[in-house]
Amino acid sequence: MNYPVNEIFQTIQGEGYYTGTPSIFIRLQGCPIHCPWCDTKYTWTCLDKNKISSEEIIKKNTSNQQWSLMNVEQILLNIKIKKWTAKHIVITGGEPCIYNLLHLTETLEKKGFRCQIESSGTQLIQCSLNTWVTISPKKNQNTLLTAMLRSNEIKYPILKKEDLSYLDKILSMVKNKKKCYVSLQPISQNKEALEICIKTCIMKNWKLSIQLHKYILIK
Repeated sequence: MNYPVNEIFQTIQGEGYYTGTPSIFIRLQGCPIHCPWCDTKYTWTCLDKNKISSEEIIKKNTSNQQWSLMNVEQILLNIKIKKWTAKHIVITGGEPCIYNLLHLTETLEKKGFRCQIESSGTQLIQCSLNTWVTISPKKNQNTLLTAMLRSNEIKYPILKKEDLSYLDKILSMVKNKKKCYVSLQPISQNKEALEICIKTCIMKNWKLSIQLHKYILIK
């Protein structure tokens, strides 16, 4: 199976449960959600005019709309050529779950990698049983019950206090059905949102996710 890859790079995971973990990011092209605060708006559309070769993706060092169809063998070759050492792979986007990720995650695991998917929870999640699934529900979007039940982590973006009401609503969907690891993440390093997140995390005994990579200025 081929996947529309926007970029592949090695860095430190800056968000959620795996914050601080050396990671290889596979960013897929395409997203139907279009959040106004999105950091990766260049991944929203998958236009033929922006298609490039897999060799060009290997050399790509800027974030833009260019993408390439790649299979898992080409992705693994990319990692080998770069001589990357991280064993944690984050499949992100865009919205990666608009694609069937079962073959990708199972193959990467057979090669010794641990996989994590970052998704909005609005799509059917198709991946290996061992894949760590991080769901970031979005207000006014249709968060799927199946996605919530499959998730290992709920990483919820906050801009204002009213945003918490939707989180309460979707957490009620899985009440008593599974244990949820919850973290709150202030949008765009907003100071007011950060204060809301800190106060709520202390009150609820949740975790704070602060997008570490933005503070230490890495990709």
